[in-house]
Amino acid sequence: MKSIRHPEKLISYFRREAPVLFIVTISGLIYNIGMAAGPYFQGQLVQGLYDLLQKKIEAIDLVRLALIYILVIAIVQVFRAIKRFSVRIFANHTSRTMRRLLYNALLHRHLGDDTGSLMTKAISDVDSCVEGMRKFTTEVFDTGVVMIAYLAMLFYYDVRLTLLACLFTPLAYIIANLLKKQVVKANKAYKESESILNTMTMDRITNALLYRVNGREEGVNARYEKQLSDYEHKSAISNIFEGALTPLYDAIAMFGVVLIIYFGGRNVLHSGWKVWNLASFTTFLACFTKLATKVSHAAKLFNAVQKAQVSWGRLQPLMADPIHDNYPNHLNTLEDLSFDQVMVYYPGHQETAVSDINMTFHQNEMIGITGEVASGKSLLGKALIGEANYQGRIYINGQDLKSLSPHDRHGTITYMGHDPMLLSDSIANNISLGDEIDVAAYLKLVCLDEEVSHFKDGMDTMIGNGGLTLSGGQAARVALARALAHVKPIIILDDPFSAVDEATMQKILDHLRKLSGHIILLMTHRLSILPQLDQVVFIDDHKVQVDTHDALMAKNVHYVKLIEGGKDHA
Repeated sequence: MKSIRHPEKLISYFRREAPVLFIVTISGLIYNIGMAAGPYFQGQLVQGLYDLLQKKIEAIDLVRLALIYILVIAIVQVFRAIKRFSVRIFANHTSRTMRRLLYNALLHRHLGDDTGSLMTKAISDVDSCVEGMRKFTTEVFDTGVVMIAYLAMLFYYDVRLTLLACLFTPLAYIIANLLKKQVVKANKAYKESESILNTMTMDRITNALLYRVNGREEGVNARYEKQLSDYEHKSAISNIFEGALTPLYDAIAMFGVVLIIYFGGRNVLHSGWKVWNLASFTTFLACFTKLATKVSHAAKLFNAVQKAQVSWGRLQPLMADPIHDNYPNHLNTLEDLSFDQVMVYYPGHQETAVSDINMTFHQNEMIGITGEVASGKSLLGKALIGEANYQGRIYINGQDLKSLSPHDRHGTITYMGHDPMLLSDSIANNISLGDEIDVAAYLKLVCLDEEVSHFKDGMDTMIGNGGLTLSGGQAARVALARALAHVKPIIILDDPFSAVDEATMQKILDHLRKLSGHIILLMTHRLSILPQLDQVVFIDDHKVQVDTHDALMAKNVHYVKLIEGGKDHA
């Protein structure tokens, strides 16, 4: 995927799709200039019918004219199809690029537990922004170019009547501009209310039992209903500004028809500014009617673009990070990962979680990290991705981890957290994140392909915010498939098998074994897999001991107790 240098600037996305927009330009010009042929031929057909009734022409002449009209319109419509298809390609490419950039930008921010919710809201803003860009690109031709073509034809027939009839059309633009602040304000309020409602909905679902047990359910429901009413009220106001004003634009723009009927009729009677026949009158009236309709569309376009500006205003700060949409691996070949006198701290304070960490891992090794509940397993992975403070040195191929930029670190490490965030999107989009990859292959890799094949919409199944519609095991495997689809030399998987059965876990483990060129760190409480791993990091009483499973069983009584206890440890 081609890099984008300034993701915080909208113009960058248009430049990135320049080849597609070139096709849009050529086909759009041909189509919209050709649209002026419609009113011309309509006028000629009316005149031809009149002449046929007056026996001035033969029926074959009128048929021939009609066939030429059909042929011209068919050609014009072919270019219309090409333009629309190209605009859709532009919109799809831009949406994919923005989603990927957004994901990578948010991935480098410490946003707390609400990261998934924020991303879902941001994805919604991407959709609104791209829709505004699509409409703008479409209407530049379907409104701008065709309006120029219609105006040129109107001026050709009667300059004075064109100026007189068009006096009212600018009023639609003026009104749209006067309402600009109200449109933006109403849409901003609607989006903010929608965001609050989404957050409250998630909280209500996640903590329903807690609220019920503590007698707070009634109060929570009351607040939720109040927010729902606020959302409905602001949504209605936003929709009024977006849709209900269109008839007003149409009425103002079409007022010139009255003048055309009067003064155009005089031209036909040879008592006006010009000498017209029926063809001229019909063509002029049809041209103006289409022009007036386009004026109302342009006014409506302004409102759509203003809505997109609200969404882009929220997206722009998230896109402003110096992060690119291509992430080459920092290391061409991974050789080893080592810890030298590392001490990891609990987040937020300097209390030691794990100390005296000295260990080295090599390419193609799968390492198990285990211990009692809250022993600090997850903190080792978080230290590698910069989410936990540590002292000492961590080396990748002999290079200090702290010397790597966030970009280089991202290009080196794949991380799947204990509670991975899933987007309110399809299974396919959650895994691909806008990349052109074989999603089915990764579903098969995590043993989820058969289950997804039984879903009504297959890979296009929408999973809801955080994967609400999936079981815990399915959500975990979607997240694992996403991690493997964007895999880097070092793979950190925090308890990926917590909600899958033993047989499925073994199949996935076998698939992971076949990956080459990686070091896989597997935080797990599924003790049955530890004998299959190359090394085991056992955390006990804030200390670590590293060896093979058999060696630990032979010399560490606490490890033996953990294994023989046979209990799952989180």
